[in-house]
Amino acid sequence: MTSLLHASKFAALFTIFLSASISLAQSETSVAQSTDPATECTDYNYAPVDNEIANFPPLWQPADIVPTDTVALALWNSIEPGVPNIAPRGTITGNETGVVYDGATDPDCWWTATQCTVPKLSGLPADISGVPEPNTLGYGFDDGPNCSHNAFYDYLTEQNQKATMFYIGSSVMIWPLQAQRALNDGHEICVHTWSHRYMTSFNNTGAFAELYYTMQMIKLATGVTPTCWRPPFGDVDDRIRYIAHALNLTTVIWKYDSFDWEVGLNGITQATVDANYQNLVNNATAGAFSTAGVIMLTHELNNFTMSEAVTWYPQLKSAFKNIVPINVALNRTHPYVETNYTVPTFAQYVSGTLTTSSNGSASSTSSGSSGLQSPKSGQSGSGSIRTMSTGISASVLALAAGVVLMAL
Repeated sequence: MTSLLHASKFAALFTIFLSASISLAQSETSVAQSTDPATECTDYNYAPVDNEIANFPPLWQPADIVPTDTVALALWNSIEPGVPNIAPRGTITGNETGVVYDGATDPDCWWTATQCTVPKLSGLPADISGVPEPNTLGYGFDDGPNCSHNAFYDYLTEQNQKATMFYIGSSVMIWPLQAQRALNDGHEICVHTWSHRYMTSFNNTGAFAELYYTMQMIKLATGVTPTCWRPPFGDVDDRIRYIAHALNLTTVIWKYDSFDWEVGLNGITQATVDANYQNLVNNATAGAFSTAGVIMLTHELNNFTMSEAVTWYPQLKSAFKNIVPINVALNRTHPYVETNYTVPTFAQYVSGTLTTSSNGSASSTSSGSSGLQSPKSGQSGSGSIRTMSTGISASVLALAAGVVLMAL
């Protein structure tokens, strides 16, 4: 991966962030129902998040442990002694100039160098790079929540289709009600780090913070704490896996890449992305996944990536026997730390039970979870109005903008 690739993707993510207008309050209902991007992407105030901003790293800035966060520090101190002695490599933007690594022996199972998914460090589980169920697509999208995702999520609802959403902590902080919609619609939520940088470039506390604070922000916004994560750009090694595993996070990679986010770079065009989707369809039709299923990398990044997902969904549905969220394919019925929230088994899902209630009882509704965990005190539930007098301020936006300019 090159710095140019990272900068372009990060710029696209930040463009979504900057599309917000300042200091206009919204309701969760209006955020979930509007399909006008100008309305969807209007900034709003949400007390549970606004009141906790000081306890999280700055938006889009590479994370580290907040000095006053005694809970995070105590947890890190319990994890640190076991972290393998593997040095950070490259930069947060993916510049690997001068990095020397023996790809032949691949001592650290560095995915970026070798696509290794079976750790060399004893005691670590293998990455999830496919799904065990035959003729099955583990369906998911990176880089959300996108503030203008309603038309896409509406389409998934119309198709009775659930997916796994890999959310960036900084995006959840800006768009908490969009994150709530994912859970209310019955999608699974996983971690995609705080600032979307190359994880193996971080020191130990930075890598911990990128994961930990994203988990905490998702909990703050939605009421659930994920137990799965995906490294941006797939950049993970055994040091990062160890930290993630210590945080009870399963590492999820992929085998097929749509390259949907890369359009406009290195000669990648829409035709390239279409060809990548078609290749997956052709392989599925030819029986390549007759013994085990597959995961393809796709994104909620922008209108193009979401439109491509909609365009190709009918072909994917025809080519695969089943399209299911990743945790469903793995029969992980408790995808969150909060064990009262359950998702269906694979057998339940493919027979029509798309969600289950918070106490585990089955429900064949297609429009969302029938029993979310009760929000924490002060947090709004589905459809409620939540406003406050102060929101994410222009000064926070300006700070984040300055950080981005320095990072690109």
